[in-house]
Amino acid sequence: MKGWRPRELGFQTFWPALAGAAQAASIAWPGSGQALGWLQVLSLTLLAAGLARMARNPFMRGRDASPYKRAAWFGGVFATAWLAGCFWWLFVSMHQVGGLPAPLAVLAVLALAAALALYYAAASALWVSLARGLVAERPALASVLFAALWTLAELMRGRWLTGFPWGAGGYAHVDSALVAFAPWVGVYGMGALAAWLAMRLALAGWRLGALRPLLGVWLASWALQAFGPVFTTSAGLGQVQLLQANISQTDKFQAASGVRDALQWYDAQLRASQQPLVVAPETAIPLLPQHLPEGYWSGLQAHFAQLGRPVALVGLPLGSLDEGYTNSVVALGPQGAAPYRYDKSHLVPFGEFIPPGFAWFIRLMNIPLGDFKSGGWDQPSLPWQGQRLAPNVCYEDLFGEELALRFKDPEKAPTALVNVSNIAWFGDTLAVDQHLNISRLRAIELGRPMLRATNTGATAIIDHTGRVTDQLPRFTRGSLTGSFEGRHGLTPFARWASDWGLGPLWGLCGVVVAWAIWRRQRP
Repeated sequence: MKGWRPRELGFQTFWPALAGAAQAASIAWPGSGQALGWLQVLSLTLLAAGLARMARNPFMRGRDASPYKRAAWFGGVFATAWLAGCFWWLFVSMHQVGGLPAPLAVLAVLALAAALALYYAAASALWVSLARGLVAERPALASVLFAALWTLAELMRGRWLTGFPWGAGGYAHVDSALVAFAPWVGVYGMGALAAWLAMRLALAGWRLGALRPLLGVWLASWALQAFGPVFTTSAGLGQVQLLQANISQTDKFQAASGVRDALQWYDAQLRASQQPLVVAPETAIPLLPQHLPEGYWSGLQAHFAQLGRPVALVGLPLGSLDEGYTNSVVALGPQGAAPYRYDKSHLVPFGEFIPPGFAWFIRLMNIPLGDFKSGGWDQPSLPWQGQRLAPNVCYEDLFGEELALRFKDPEKAPTALVNVSNIAWFGDTLAVDQHLNISRLRAIELGRPMLRATNTGATAIIDHTGRVTDQLPRFTRGSLTGSFEGRHGLTPFARWASDWGLGPLWGLCGVVVAWAIWRRQRP
């Protein structure tokens, strides 16, 4: 790059890439799937230390590139490595499943990561510009400014252009001390606290004062867990059976293998269930009802219409060419029960809808029913045994602020969340562990159990504290039977996010940045 010496360019690339890779690993450690909050803070501290050095010495001797260009590169490389390391498994869906040539699939993953990294590159450059003077004189405020800018970058990535927030830094803290703040501020608020802590540590260096922010966060977390209020109460126990057919994505839509196996296995399991609630995952029935063998769908409906039968939640596509298709969950229940259907609201770009101008990309891949229509945001919960079950489909549970919309009326708020997913698109990769940690954090944010029925894993029952109480072995065919406790009441996050979405975080971070710009422009 112009203005860079080769040695400096290597330094400015290697260290942020290494730190970014560590941040990716912190979301779910390879092998164990464990979230490592300490590693997330450490990796972000390495980035913060590099940016702090640029802010302290913006025009260092021998440095030809501007400090803002260096900061943007440093932050951009960090974020590209982090994001590519988080969702590298998209390569599996595009190449092994979709048939996209391997070089194009690699380039597509890197291009997506690099494009999303621009938010963090801009945040890094802006912080170096605005923090000059603050770093030495008021390091606490410089840390708040970094947290605000970094959180704005996270919010932009998670919301703009439909949003793709997979791998947000807050998810690394589902098992750390910061998780005590989840019911209050949600995953982005936790990410902001981690960013503040990272810059505080970077600015304190190796001095003893670096322990103060760590101790403060630990004490606040301990106090919240030991003396904090309990926001939810029991809505009663329920029994559930979660089904997992373990059909690979390459076979899923093959008539002679995946479709045949799915129809036979799910039909047998659904009819044999003795639990009051049985859940089959996303597109468990892989065909539209009108394309199923004659009598198949009507037979299932008739079976569950009998009094004394359980209620079944079944994922399948619905619609027609004229009215459009939906990725849906249908409830099958006894006679007299009101029909229930949930249509997925937040669709996946390229997988479930075609962004304008990208039809050529979809044509390169073999993705059946690649253009769905979205369901409404105000869809009701399913009444069941005095509780209210709120389905969400696959990566919809990444958007806690959207799930919180169902909590706007506390009297109608869900008592339990039900996630139906098909992660077979991404093979036997870390996507399974990452998604499980995402669901766990969502349960903590909203104070509700999460029932996860998936095609290949992780099929699990998660309680309202984020603890996995039961889990089926991944990539096996079977069913998981267990109990869960529904909950009444609202966490602070559910209360404010249901009314204002993520607006308070946008506003608070925006005020901090506006103050820093005003301060910078003062004579």
